[in-house]
Amino acid sequence: MMRFTLPRDMYYGKGALEQLKNLKGKKAVIVLGGGSMKRFGFLDKVLAYLKEASIETKLIENVEPDPSVETVMKGAQIMREFEPDWIISMGGGSPIDAAKAMWVFYEYPDTSFEEIIKPFSFPELRQKAKFIAIPSTSGTATEVTAFSVITDYSTGVKYPLADFNITPDIAIVDPELAETMPKTLTAHTGMDALTHAIEAYVSTLNSPFTDPLALKAINMVFEYLIDSYNGDMNAREQMHYAQCLAGQAFSNALLGIVHSMAHKTGAAFSTGHIPHGCANAIYLPYVIKYNAKSAQNRYADIARSVGITGNDNECVDKLCSKIDEYNKALSIPKTLKEFGILEDEFKQKVDKIAELAVGDACTGSNPREITPIEMKKLFECVYYGKEVDF
Repeated sequence: MMRFTLPRDMYYGKGALEQLKNLKGKKAVIVLGGGSMKRFGFLDKVLAYLKEASIETKLIENVEPDPSVETVMKGAQIMREFEPDWIISMGGGSPIDAAKAMWVFYEYPDTSFEEIIKPFSFPELRQKAKFIAIPSTSGTATEVTAFSVITDYSTGVKYPLADFNITPDIAIVDPELAETMPKTLTAHTGMDALTHAIEAYVSTLNSPFTDPLALKAINMVFEYLIDSYNGDMNAREQMHYAQCLAGQAFSNALLGIVHSMAHKTGAAFSTGHIPHGCANAIYLPYVIKYNAKSAQNRYADIARSVGITGNDNECVDKLCSKIDEYNKALSIPKTLKEFGILEDEFKQKVDKIAELAVGDACTGSNPREITPIEMKKLFECVYYGKEVDF
């Protein structure tokens, strides 16, 4: 038996934020990132709508990019003191992911972070609060997914938390919030959305329910991402919907080793953080070539859906070339070396990173199995830009 889970309600379109004035409840905590939602006036709109709904509010602000376990625990403590019946998070993937994890420790203070690392092991939520997610970026789709990514900075490891319990109750997908994204963020989040859709389509858990969502998202990303990157606001709106479709697909079909690799390298190197969407974009063509031995026909399906012609082998090669072209147009490097990762540090850490990536929660649904030795070889291909031929 399989399961397909989405938010109870999704409100979308310009001005969808206004739905908050119809919310029923007494108290809401609002979880935010670094201040863009306040700066651009969206927080004021949310507060006004909640005031109209007679809901008392409290803010949890300044969630950092790639939120930490410590941030999650502090937020949960604030929630326990305030006792909200709604948790509302708005912004990029980081504040929404953090709020999802805070939700668990708000309702279950005695649960430890280690207890929820195992996929689909969460206690039953909605004992104290329901959850609303309002994304301002067009990539993570965390507003419709059963996932949250939290970083343990003591080990440098990102943990993807997975459980249908943390699928939000309500998603508000208002493209006006995405209009403020800078170009680099538009590029990285857009390629993150493409990776979500492609990995969902080739996942071992793909289904007749997820395939149409994944293919539509892929088509929309290829159609609208470059224009969105270059400032076309109609394209920006369509990308906001495309990433949401991709999220609905991967939340139910799960992902693969592009994400496993990105999770385990994002915070691993001294030269600085590799933004998640950027890491996915770099790894994606290499992983397609690795996975093609087991999923060539699925990748060929994707290629043909965007107008690529040829036999299956040619379609896969042309799909990788198309992704390379998009990365180049979006100023995304082709290799980890080009990104700026130091060679000596890469060599020193690659064995451990490869081992951790194989153990990542996303590896289990990858279409081709992989060992730590093979994962190391794949990382080396990505670092040096070598052809994947194994």
